[in-house]
Amino acid sequence: KVFVAKGGLDEARIVLMSASLITNVHLISPGCEMNGAAIAIADGKVEAIFGVTEAWPNYPILFDAAGARVVPGFIDIHTHGVAGRDVCDGRPEAVRDIAKAKLAEGVTTFLPTTLTLPEENLMKAFEDAAAYFAQQDFAKTPGFHIEGPFINPNYAGAQNPKHIRPPNFPEIERLAAILPIQLVSLAPEMLGGQELIRLLCRRGITPSLAHTGATYEQFLEAKQAGAKHLTHFCNQMTGLHHREIGLVGAGFLDEEIMVEIICDKIHVCPEMIRLALRGIGPERLMLITDSMAASGLVDNATSSLGGLEVFVRDGAARLASGVLAGSVLKMNEAFRNLAALSELPLVDLVRTTAWNQAKSLGLPQLGKIAPGYWADLAVLEEDFSVRSVFVNGIQQAISVPQ
Repeated sequence: KVFVAKGGLDEARIVLMSASLITNVHLISPGCEMNGAAIAIADGKVEAIFGVTEAWPNYPILFDAAGARVVPGFIDIHTHGVAGRDVCDGRPEAVRDIAKAKLAEGVTTFLPTTLTLPEENLMKAFEDAAAYFAQQDFAKTPGFHIEGPFINPNYAGAQNPKHIRPPNFPEIERLAAILPIQLVSLAPEMLGGQELIRLLCRRGITPSLAHTGATYEQFLEAKQAGAKHLTHFCNQMTGLHHREIGLVGAGFLDEEIMVEIICDKIHVCPEMIRLALRGIGPERLMLITDSMAASGLVDNATSSLGGLEVFVRDGAARLASGVLAGSVLKMNEAFRNLAALSELPLVDLVRTTAWNQAKSLGLPQLGKIAPGYWADLAVLEEDFSVRSVFVNGIQQAISVPQ
């Protein structure tokens, strides 16, 4: 029994709907590690997992992993772009191209992330993305991440300060009427910030604190209102001080807040990553890329971010002023860096790549390799490069748009 995936003859893929097997797997999933396993897939989901000593069902073999690591497909909840494409660059094909390019990082689900721009630009980005949301051929997306424009101008970083404006829930509703929004990053201390957090929660949108000068007391107020995340931990937020612990201190002290981290060893130095692993732990850390259009381009390339010129030098994206401007990090590289800096086993660290994100945002049947979960899988080489990737049990071609 077969069907042809939508998208025209040039995009058509024949997909076997009967059950199949991925064999010789070194399975690494939160709470589960198995060598020589087999994963049975049916109708896009994991049907069963078999150990090396168990009899496998007589299903056709979809893929022989040859002992490679197979982990849950990565979930990148904070990415502005990659391979010369930006969510807000005004091209209707931008999100589709990003979804295709992210596969090469092992990403199977992502949140297209916007910038601090005028509302008409954000509306255009949502309208441009509508076609891909309706027909998701590559990495999946359940909704947008809105970063800015409701931020503190003193903590703008690489966000364009001329477009910063007060918190405005009607603007969020106008955008959400076009496409779903999963996450909004904002500064809670700005006038109306706490009320916006409450309204977002009522709308089922996760509030995250970002580009903010909030004190610890203001953090507690924001958490009481419903804030659940800290956006790109340590970057453009109040630092740790012995008389005011700020948001960095809140990330360490609070046992419920979820914490994004850009694990490129540039935005956050290796020592701080180690400290976060010890003080926060893999239970609350969420790896992100915060990647922008220059990700995947050669060193010394120039690009743009929200109308600001960006230069890539020595693996870092910066404005002319030297301020970091997003990253050129890939999710598999972030996982590799985390593993190199940690003494914890991968079976503990892997939860930072997908499970924490799925659990925190309420994304069903994602983030684990377990019966009943979508067969979104990344096959990793020993050096964490991506050998293959599966979305809903379909093996994807890995390529980067030109």
